[in-house]
Amino acid sequence: MSLLRKLNTKLADTTGYQVRRVPAPGAAGNLGAVPRPRGPRPARPAEAARCPVDPVLDRLLERPVFILTSVRSGSTLLRLMLGAHSQLHASHELHLTGLEVYFKPGSPTERSFRALGLGHEDLEGLLWDRALHRELVRSGKPFIVEKTPGNAFQWRRIAETWPDARYLFLRRHPAAVARSWHEAVPDRSLDEAAGRVVKYMEAMEEAHAELGGHVLRYEDLTADPAAQLRRICACLGLDFEPGMLDYGSGLENTVLGGGFGDWNDKIRSGRVQPDRPAPETVPEVLEPICRTWGYL
Repeated sequence: MSLLRKLNTKLADTTGYQVRRVPAPGAAGNLGAVPRPRGPRPARPAEAARCPVDPVLDRLLERPVFILTSVRSGSTLLRLMLGAHSQLHASHELHLTGLEVYFKPGSPTERSFRALGLGHEDLEGLLWDRALHRELVRSGKPFIVEKTPGNAFQWRRIAETWPDARYLFLRRHPAAVARSWHEAVPDRSLDEAAGRVVKYMEAMEEAHAELGGHVLRYEDLTADPAAQLRRICACLGLDFEPGMLDYGSGLENTVLGGGFGDWNDKIRSGRVQPDRPAPETVPEVLEPICRTWGYL
C-alpha cells in the first residue's frame, strides 16, 4: 500500500476526508475544462452499387409530396395552404438531406452494417424516412409535404429514397426571385442573387425532365388560388377543400422564421395577396431560364 493510500485511509477514518490531486487544467471532469473540438468528418468512400429501395421493407412513408422550387418563390405560402387540407401535413423546412451518416473507417460498426447490406446512403434513407414518418404520425394525417428549397439539388437522392414520391414544381419570375432575395439580404448584390438563384432553377429543370410532376406559377397561385389549388388536389388524387384558402386559421402553432421559410407580414396575415409586378430589367444570367419558363 502506498504512503498516500495509507494516509488517506487514516484521514478517512478520523476526519471523513481524503487527499486528492488537483486536476490539470482542461482535464476530463474539470468543470472549467474547454471541450476538445470535434475532429473533421471521416472521409466517405464511394458507395458500391446499391439495390433498389424496397418500399415495403425499407420505408414507412407512402407517396410523400415534395415541392421543388427556388428560394424566395412562395413555397411557404403554398406549404401553408396545402397544410390546411385535412389529408396533407406540410411541415416547416426540415433540411432533411443535411442529416448524414458517417462510419469510422474500418470500424466494427461499418463492417457490421455493411454485412447487413446497409451503407451510408442506405442508413441515411432509413433515418430520413423515420424522421418524416414521426412528424406525419404526430399530425394524424396520411400524407406529408416537404418544401425545403435545397431539395432541388438533392432530387436524385430523394427519388432514390422514395420511389413513389410525388412532385410539385413551383416557379416564379426569375427576376422577381433575385430581387426578393437581394432585398431579404441587402449585403448580397442583385447580380450575386441572380447568379445563385439560377442554379436552383436549372436543377428544377433537370428534376422535372427526369421525374415529371405538376408545374405551377406563384403568380397564378396568388392571382387565383382556388383554381390552382384545385389543380394541385386533382394531381394528388384529393378533393379540393375550401379551407385551404383560409390558411391563417392554422397559424397559431405553425413554425415560421429562423431559416424555416418566409415569415413576413404577408405570410402572417393569413390571406393570399397579389404578387408585385416583376422587375422591368432582367439580369443577363436569368434570361435563358426566363425564356424557358415563358416569362420573356
